[in-house]
Amino acid sequence: MRGLTEVRDQEGAVAVAGDTAVRGDMPVCGDTAVPEADAFDRAGRLDRMLGDPFDPAGPVGLGALLDADRVGARCAAGEAMLDGFGLGAEFVPVASGGRLERADGLAAVLGAVFRRDLALGFGHGMTSLFAATPVWAAGSARQREAVAGLLRGGGRAAIVHHATAHGNALLTGEVIATRPEPVPEPGRGRGRGPGPGFVLDGRKEAVMNADRAGMFTVYARNGGATNGPGSHSVLLLDRDGFDRAAHDAAGAAPPGAGPGRARRVRILDRHPTDGLRGGYMGGLELHGHTAPEDALVGHEGQGMRLALQTTQLSRALIAAALVAGADTVLRAAVAAAARRAPGGIGRRFGGVLAGVLADLLLCDSVTQGALRTLHLVPHSAHLTSATVKYLVPEVIRDGLEDLAQIQGTAGPDGGPGGAQLRKLLRDMPAAGLGHAGTATCQAVLVPQLARLAGRSWFTAPEPPHGLYTARPGLPPLDLGALAVAGGEDTLAAALVHGARRVLDRSAPGPYGPVLRRLVTAFVGELGLLRERLRSLSPDGRPVAPGPAVYSLTDRYVLVSAAGAALSTWEWRSGTGSFAAHPSWLVLALRRLGHRLGMTGLPELPAVAGERVLDEALARWRTGRSYDLRACALEVERP
Repeated sequence: MRGLTEVRDQEGAVAVAGDTAVRGDMPVCGDTAVPEADAFDRAGRLDRMLGDPFDPAGPVGLGALLDADRVGARCAAGEAMLDGFGLGAEFVPVASGGRLERADGLAAVLGAVFRRDLALGFGHGMTSLFAATPVWAAGSARQREAVAGLLRGGGRAAIVHHATAHGNALLTGEVIATRPEPVPEPGRGRGRGPGPGFVLDGRKEAVMNADRAGMFTVYARNGGATNGPGSHSVLLLDRDGFDRAAHDAAGAAPPGAGPGRARRVRILDRHPTDGLRGGYMGGLELHGHTAPEDALVGHEGQGMRLALQTTQLSRALIAAALVAGADTVLRAAVAAAARRAPGGIGRRFGGVLAGVLADLLLCDSVTQGALRTLHLVPHSAHLTSATVKYLVPEVIRDGLEDLAQIQGTAGPDGGPGGAQLRKLLRDMPAAGLGHAGTATCQAVLVPQLARLAGRSWFTAPEPPHGLYTARPGLPPLDLGALAVAGGEDTLAAALVHGARRVLDRSAPGPYGPVLRRLVTAFVGELGLLRERLRSLSPDGRPVAPGPAVYSLTDRYVLVSAAGAALSTWEWRSGTGSFAAHPSWLVLALRRLGHRLGMTGLPELPAVAGERVLDEALARWRTGRSYDLRACALEVERP
């Protein structure tokens, strides 16, 4: 080992920095490798393994990843490093022999990948996690053991989504599961009931890693069922069963499949996509394929509930992925601005950089809170996960468009930073399912807003401080315990209770009066939302979907984000981190107010923007991340 230095990130976490030689030939599976006990330490190790993303010669640098994106290829060097790290074990709970203990720790590990490439993170691993989560939530011991063994051994799992409204190619098409026809009993004629197992028919055009997945988690519509709570079931299919079906395709149809329905499974050719080009979107087609009874995950008809439970984790992780991806683009823009103006960044570009950093800290506040809510307030996590997935892509996209003023979106001046910005803008809709992703979040929030307005806002108790403090101990992650409706609004409660303390104590220096006016405005906006929802639904029943309630939902998401930012700042007071400084908070809140169209917003003291810009420059010079942790990264210092 050479040049080891021990440093602490802004949350007090010990990490190793310097030019340490890190082995990339660790055993693939978690069975023989001895990882760090702490996920945040593993995140630092993975970042060092992957190397400086801005190194032109780096095998997993931006140049190599952009080259792979241009030709639509997987980054072989990146996948080999992730295999060497044993990334699959990060998706397996500790109880099943893996490393997964806490959602925010998993987000930190994945952040090392997503700072470089969304396609590498999704294609190599995170879609395997999405396929595994129904098994962690409701699978049998045999199913958990099989999936854990696959992922710990470096294999992949694929998820076959159910069809939804507003869907693109990823969400249209579906698999139908029917019970086999009764098998005749010798000497007794027709059997009395359906045979065991399921007969599967259908086609899904876009399945990430369909070409190499060892297992497929299929959300299948129960034959003849219309949309509703029991309309779908989850089936875990082993690729070995597909191979056997292919051998039998030329033979007789399976029992109960009906005349003329020879069993057939086909992995479809790659489906071209505008985003995530470095991933492989294949497809799956099933004709009369039989799945055994023990392929069923949970019980028959549990599919929609499992989807609502497991997407609470996936939504928060997707938001964390976008924050990490934007980190690299902001770093490139800061570098470009600083190098073009060595005498000092002008007001225009300085304002852009400061604003985007404030937005990233806001997004990370909501995201980290949502990840911890899965552990600490599982009966309310469906609300926070839908809110974060609704909010973060929009804020990040607007910030990227602002950074294009500095970085450039075309031509030689853009360099890898400009190309990375364009790529992230392309990848984001594919990663978050675009409009369909927003629609599914609306489907969670809209039916509950009237109830929240009448029974939770301004009356709910304050949520646990651990949602917003730095790295507290967390209870185990239990996806099967997550509620899919009901609960208190932790974000609105955080805003109301935090605002009361601000009005009592305020903030030091020139920030106090401004912060008081800002939090008063946001609490007032929450009150206006309550009154408008009461006018639409006096008894608190769900409001029928339509433009009026969609507009209120848009506003609610922005107001609730203020609660996460305020609590993050308040409960990190005294840590010495930049997250405890009021400059970013007042800038982020004012930008949120502009999004809401608020009038009469206070002017910020000049020192606020200057302090946030100074922080952006300092993190570039010292190689620290543009999130709440401000951790040391494997990037070249200027």
